[in-house]
Amino acid sequence: MSIISYNEKHHTISDTSSTVQQRTDDEVMSLYQSWLVEHKKVYNDLVEKDQRFQIFKDNLKYIDEHNAKPEKSYKLGLTKFADLTNEEYRAMYLGTKPDVSRRLSSRQSDRYAPKVGDSLPESFDWREKDVLVGVKDQGQCGSCWAFSAVATIEAINKMVTGESISLSEQELVDCDTSYNNGCKGGLMDYAFKFVINNGGLDTEEDYPYTGKDGKCDQIRKNAKVVTIQGYADVPDNDEKALKKAVAGQPISVAIEAGGKDFQHYKSGIFTGHCGENVDHGVVAVGYGSENGMDYWIVRNSWGKSWGEHGYLKMQRNIANPKGLCGIATIASYPIKTGQNPPKPAPSPPSPVKPPTTCDDLYSCPSGTTCCCVFEFYNDCFAWGCCPMEGAICCKDHHSCCPHDYPVCNVRAGTCSISENNPLAVKAMAHTLAKPVGTFSNQGMKTTTS
Repeated sequence: MSIISYNEKHHTISDTSSTVQQRTDDEVMSLYQSWLVEHKKVYNDLVEKDQRFQIFKDNLKYIDEHNAKPEKSYKLGLTKFADLTNEEYRAMYLGTKPDVSRRLSSRQSDRYAPKVGDSLPESFDWREKDVLVGVKDQGQCGSCWAFSAVATIEAINKMVTGESISLSEQELVDCDTSYNNGCKGGLMDYAFKFVINNGGLDTEEDYPYTGKDGKCDQIRKNAKVVTIQGYADVPDNDEKALKKAVAGQPISVAIEAGGKDFQHYKSGIFTGHCGENVDHGVVAVGYGSENGMDYWIVRNSWGKSWGEHGYLKMQRNIANPKGLCGIATIASYPIKTGQNPPKPAPSPPSPVKPPTTCDDLYSCPSGTTCCCVFEFYNDCFAWGCCPMEGAICCKDHHSCCPHDYPVCNVRAGTCSISENNPLAVKAMAHTLAKPVGTFSNQGMKTTTS
């Protein structure tokens, strides 16, 4: 459960299919208040809070009705999506966008094709093999494709090198824009292709996740910490092939996760209604059987409070060759055959966005930095505009340096990464600032260094 106070003890009424229980208004409100605290929910005003309560109330009724049916193999609960309509949930959290061209240029491999004589374990769970980094949370961003791809790269890196490294989903969101669309969705194969072409992927610590589309940080994009040498697709629409693949390594898969039961999934083997229009990237990390029903173990990217500590079990070996919710339609995996390159030096600090004006009278255009060009007793009487965002203003009051080359060598007219570092670029000159209001986007102030 996502909250401790949820329980199934309430008054009984009858419907046509089963016995459903009715909660008192006080009990529903108490659950709502506890849920708000648990998930740190804050609304703009009382009107919105009341609207969300009505949605919460409807979802709770749906959850209770489902859980009252003893034939169901899975339970629903108050997840962090309990105040969202199903339409809102789908729009905010689902983001895999497969297309026909991807299939036409597919890198299908027979590496995991079933063969006569194959001997696979009856059950398997990569969580027990210590190759997975902890469950992450994509937030309100359709970046599931990035989390799925990163999780499988993290796993194969641990399997090949023995080193567990948490990698950057944000780098993919910001920089992998040739085919993928950041928070608007993407596909895992394209993410693998980006990492290969880029020569590696940075760490999560160095390029942390923000949960929103951002500008690609070229310095961190060039920090190639973990590499892969290729990627391949599991044979389409074949759960036996997927089983063999999952026994070999964690596999990126896509599923249709837009249903209401998936939104509120709590535990058990999911058998809910879903189609094959896949819209969510996840990772298949194992399989097994329970009470005569086969299942997949699937890692999600909605945090540990959702499902079974961030995971779910999904029915396996159904009549449809595409698998439940299309899980066997576009499965793929990264390939790693060698060690990583030497660890790069720590990236310089990201520039802090400064205030929007130089002072009360003067400003600079958007994308530049205000630098003082005439200073007297620590007061600035004239401003210039350095033609770079987040720039370093040099002490000569005439030049400036990029934020990633922060050391000014005034005499040489250059900028260096650090003191006595031979790598340098030419310092930039200022242009004069203009009166406030001259530019539609006002300039940015930086103290002189």
